[in-house]
Amino acid sequence: MRHLIACILALLPLPALACSSAVCLVDPESLLLPETIDFQGTPSGAGPGYLVDDVLVLNGAQFGERFAGQTLQVQGTHDAVDGAAYGPLTLLPGEAGQNLSVVSFMGITVLNGYGHKGFPKRDAQGEGAIAILFDQDQSAVTLGLRGGEQGSADVLFLRRDGSVLARVPVTPVGEFALGFLRASGTEDIAGIVLNNTDDQGIALDTIKFGKAPNLG
Repeated sequence: MRHLIACILALLPLPALACSSAVCLVDPESLLLPETIDFQGTPSGAGPGYLVDDVLVLNGAQFGERFAGQTLQVQGTHDAVDGAAYGPLTLLPGEAGQNLSVVSFMGITVLNGYGHKGFPKRDAQGEGAIAILFDQDQSAVTLGLRGGEQGSADVLFLRRDGSVLARVPVTPVGEFALGFLRASGTEDIAGIVLNNTDDQGIALDTIKFGKAPNLG
């Protein structure tokens, strides 16, 4: 069924995917985004992975737990980051052992958020929030997910001044890519926070962004 829906979406012009939110969930294959982060070449490890206790800086974006001014709460074993942030957006790591790890397996490298139970505990892996700060504002982004056992996630989008653009729920979550498009076409997505409440947690394996030639 998911494949059928993706095929139908791919046949539609992007304007037909308009939604009532400031950021719309769209077929990722419809977004021809030129920049990719796949975490290949980033220090990584097997099992719980390579612990990252500070902000992770890569070409085009930085990764942490949340932005300065946001609230961090605990929902079971999961992080729950919410709210507007201080402007301009300032990325923060989690506490020691509760930030990020980079895991390699079967030729794939993924980024995990670590929950409050901390590294290297399995019931913390993939259950922490992941915040992304782009070097340049974006109008469209795709996120490739790994893991997920039909649980739930939500993606919070912020402007560079810290104001909230939209919160987009994703249910269920699994191993697939998600496409997000600014409904107005405005390039003002500066930051993203990915939360989840999936029993097994989720990870990011690929992020695509940049100016797409089919978005005008």
